[in-house]
Amino acid sequence: MGSEDVKVVSFWVSPFGKRVEWALKLKGIEYEYIEEDIFNKSNLLLRLNPVHKKVPVLVHHHKPIVESFIILEYIDETWKQYPLLPHHPHQRALARFWATSVEQKLGKAGWVAMATSGDEQERAVKEATEIMEKIEDEIKGKEFFGGKNVGYLDIALGWIAHLIPVWEEVGSIQILDPSKFPAITSWMTNFLSHPVIQDTLPPRDKMLVYYHNRKNNWPSAFRNSVKD
Repeated sequence: MGSEDVKVVSFWVSPFGKRVEWALKLKGIEYEYIEEDIFNKSNLLLRLNPVHKKVPVLVHHHKPIVESFIILEYIDETWKQYPLLPHHPHQRALARFWATSVEQKLGKAGWVAMATSGDEQERAVKEATEIMEKIEDEIKGKEFFGGKNVGYLDIALGWIAHLIPVWEEVGSIQILDPSKFPAITSWMTNFLSHPVIQDTLPPRDKMLVYYHNRKNNWPSAFRNSVKD
C-alpha cells in the first residue's frame, strides 16, 4: 500500500500521535506524515477534525478517523497482520480498561506534578505513584503487556516510557523509582529498545525545552495538552 493511501496528521511531541505511528509501523503500513502546528491550527486539521480540532487524525482513502484509541482499533481491524489487541474478548476488554484508566488518571497527575509546586505537586506525585503501583502489578513477570510482542496496551501506555522521565526532569520530581517499580523499569527498557519505537521517538533535548516552556505557561498549557 502506498503512502498516498494513508496519512497521519499529528504534532511531533504528541504521545497520542506516536501511538498511531507505532501501530502502522508494527503492521508494516506505509503512510505520509503531516506535521500540525497545534498552536496555530491549519485549515486541514479543522476540516478533518471539526468537532475536537485536535491531533492525531488518520486519513485512509481520504476518510478521516480521530481519537487515538479509536484509530488504533481501526488500524487493527483494517490490517490483520500483526494483531494488536488480544484475541480473547475478556483480555481485549481489560486492555481497553487499562488504556483509558491510565490515560485519564496518570496523564493528569503526571502533568500536574510536572507543572506545579508545593502541596499541589506533592499530591499529584502521590496520585501518580499510586497509579504506577497498579501498573507494576499488571506488568510483573511479563516482557510486554502483550506478552512476547508489543501489543495494543504497550502502544497505549508507551508514552510512560519516554514522557514520564522528561516530566520528572522538568518538574524536579520522581514518579518512577526503579527500585520500587522494577517491572515497569524493565518494560520501559524493552519497549524503548524495540526498533520501531526507537525510530520514532522525539528528541529528548527538544522535549525538555518544549515542556519547560509549557510549564512556564501553566495553567493554560494544561488545558490544551492533556488530550491533544
